[in-house]
Amino acid sequence: MRSGRRPGRALGHRLGRRFGWLWAAYGTSALGTWLAFGAFPLIAVRVLHAGPAEVAALSSAGAAVGAAVAVPLGPWVEFRRKRPVLITMDLARCAALLTIPVAFALGVLTFVQLLLVSVVVAAADITFRAASGAYLKTLLPAGDLLVANARFESTAWTTTIIGPPLGGAAIGFLGPVATVVADAVSYLLSTLGIRAMGGDEARPERGAAPRMRAGDLLDGWRYILADASLRPLFFNTALFNGLVMAAEPLLAVLMLGRLGFAPWQYGLAFAAPSIGGLIGSRLARPLVTRYGQHRVLAATGTLRALWPVGLAFLGPGAGGLLLVMGVELGLIFCCGVFNPVYATYRLERTAPDRAARTLSAWAVTTKASTALLTALWGVLGALLGPRTAIGLAGVLILATPLLLPRRPAAPLAEPEPEPEPEPEPDHA
Repeated sequence: MRSGRRPGRALGHRLGRRFGWLWAAYGTSALGTWLAFGAFPLIAVRVLHAGPAEVAALSSAGAAVGAAVAVPLGPWVEFRRKRPVLITMDLARCAALLTIPVAFALGVLTFVQLLLVSVVVAAADITFRAASGAYLKTLLPAGDLLVANARFESTAWTTTIIGPPLGGAAIGFLGPVATVVADAVSYLLSTLGIRAMGGDEARPERGAAPRMRAGDLLDGWRYILADASLRPLFFNTALFNGLVMAAEPLLAVLMLGRLGFAPWQYGLAFAAPSIGGLIGSRLARPLVTRYGQHRVLAATGTLRALWPVGLAFLGPGAGGLLLVMGVELGLIFCCGVFNPVYATYRLERTAPDRAARTLSAWAVTTKASTALLTALWGVLGALLGPRTAIGLAGVLILATPLLLPRRPAAPLAEPEPEPEPEPEPDHA
């Protein structure tokens, strides 16, 4: 028996059993990822005795090459059933990660293997995200997309809060390889959750072109750049995410090196403010209901750009720690509201037959720009000093609101229905 409440108004709005399994699969794999947070650099340093240049290459080159590998996978995913693709990507990540403990046990683990595994995981992650976004668009009605994205966002911040401390404890007791095993198992559990969803999924029609052509690789970027609403948001998120992430290694150098913060203080400075993301994600839908999607997108997109420049004024002691936590809390809260609204806006503005290609192109660009800016800011940090480079990133982030959509988007045109075939003459 249905209640008299309007869909989506209540906090416990139900999105169905199939979404529940998809949500559980997402939460499991996200927790595994955060449990293994920092495991690769630790393995490189402690087991393989890698230097700073190799560790930096592991973080930036792995993501960049993984993004390049994922480029042809977007058009490939578009014309296939999405659930098998999700399962395949989970199994690929699981298998790749499990090669590390096996090689470690046999004494044959190398830095090249770590780099190759990071490439496979990065490419599979991009492909999984593209397929899951396209699948979500067909799984739920448009009115429920914001609720679903807000739940994904709140789950992401929840696992961010609890994952790294648990992973740090596991690394301390069992070593970094153990957390890699936990991450691999989380992808296996995610596979089981996606299989449990059940239901039928129609195979997407390819259209007139029977095979994928070289020009199809750029379809996602063509679609984004041709849309007046998606185009500015695309550049905004790529630049904002890239600059924020580029400053993180320099902040670690500044806090753990020159300012003398203990590792537990560094971890606390980023884990505790994640509660802001959890709160923000729960407020996203009520704010959109009251003020409208475009206003919330513009306001939170602007507010989140004001915080990072404050990290340039970081000092030692308790005052410096409180400054970092305050800046991160404000930044993460704004991102917690912005991210589900932006993800919903992007899905609503993307045609169903272009979703996988568009989301894949978006993720590839974000990964590549983050890797490029991280490498560039590493050079700037060496030349100008970490504090100056962090401040420069913060100043540039202040300009990112100029790239937000300036007016509400027009409704996406629905594709015209195909004409029904004429009935064949009766020869009886």
